[in-house]
Amino acid sequence: MTTDNIVELTQNENKAIADKLNTLLASYQLYYQNLRGFHWNITGPRFFDLHAKFEELYTEAAVNIDEIAERILTLDNTPLHSFKDYIDNSAITAVTQVNDAETSVKTVYENLLTLSKLGHEILKLAGEHEDEGTVTLISDMVTTQEKTTWMFKAYLKG
Repeated sequence: MTTDNIVELTQNENKAIADKLNTLLASYQLYYQNLRGFHWNITGPRFFDLHAKFEELYTEAAVNIDEIAERILTLDNTPLHSFKDYIDNSAITAVTQVNDAETSVKTVYENLLTLSKLGHEILKLAGEHEDEGTVTLISDMVTTQEKTTWMFKAYLKG
């Protein structure tokens, strides 16, 4: 096979995977911003627990955002990098004016389900093209997302 870059995929394969990763990147950016808003604006008896949890999650999201963008670059493509691009390409919707525990946790839960779904789509595509680097990166993210989703689901049952 003739390769076009260090990942040993064709340009078309790289682009297909990078496009999916850009959707994930945009979605992560809105997830991140939602978390920041919840962190800043949460009120009520769950303030201390959720304020700290949202900070933990947005810190983790920032690391994932950087890793996704760098993977897109490794695939010899350009990561999205404007808020307009993020909004236009995200599978997650920005939320505002949320300061209560139930709504914020429910939104995080739904956002995590969306990120996990996108991750599974990327895993399938990257697996079909034997893109081990992308599979490893996204597999680790999906594992963490699924565990966090389970925890938020348990919280919502309480």
